[in-house]
Amino acid sequence: MYGMKIALYNNKRKYKAAGVLYMKIYKDAFNFKDRVALVTGAGGGIGREIAKGFASCGANVIVASRNMSNLNDTIKELSVYEGEHTAISVDVTNIDSINAMIYEINSKYGKIDFLSNHAGMNIRKPAIDFIESDWEKICNTNLKGSFFVAQAVGREMIKNSYGKIVNTASVSAKRGHKNLAIYAATKGGMIQYTKVLAHEWASFGINVNAIAPGYVMTNQTENLLADDIKYNKMILQIPMGRFGTMLDMVGTVLFLCSDISGYITGQTIYIDGGRTID
Repeated sequence: MYGMKIALYNNKRKYKAAGVLYMKIYKDAFNFKDRVALVTGAGGGIGREIAKGFASCGANVIVASRNMSNLNDTIKELSVYEGEHTAISVDVTNIDSINAMIYEINSKYGKIDFLSNHAGMNIRKPAIDFIESDWEKICNTNLKGSFFVAQAVGREMIKNSYGKIVNTASVSAKRGHKNLAIYAATKGGMIQYTKVLAHEWASFGINVNAIAPGYVMTNQTENLLADDIKYNKMILQIPMGRFGTMLDMVGTVLFLCSDISGYITGQTIYIDGGRTID
């Protein structure tokens, strides 16, 4: 009986200590100090905002895109945050360019903790009007490019037995939106390879997930917002009755890169105000 009381007492102490530890983990969940985050497609829009999100949490941020001028504008916005931030020009459709980016990051930082695999492009046309070059442009950027960036970063994360990868897919992977046949195919493919990478790399301490944004208030959607008829039609399709914001997108990426999401992998989170519920 005495031994049992001692055991119960020790267990209470352990639970209390664990509780204190958990509270610290919760409190520091988004403290990314000394972490290294790579954001592709960071020349503007959501990609730039994701980079700012990582920087505001203390991470060292590498922003990558083809347009160096846009990246320099992103770096200016990151300069108000602590950390060492770097811009790298990369063509994600070119394997040599991807490898050169990884080499530069390793030379400067020695690791990559987080990847926001955000680079992408789109051409809107009726399916009957697409030509072969359209297919190559969209697939090479969205599917080939994102996969080989994830692969290159994954190799580095495997060496360190740690990493978080968040791919940017789209609700178009699930819904049959008009004029997006090729784009939807690439985003559907991204969701599937996200699952495979998550499965293969889980044993190395790497989480691979995806976000699938719906309509988001950005420069690209300004025309939709300006057209009252189109706007009202789309709002009626969204249960929450509004477009997504940058905060909605960035917050989900940061959560998926935090330690409190450590048991989530191979998932796609639809950030669409409930549009894909039914």
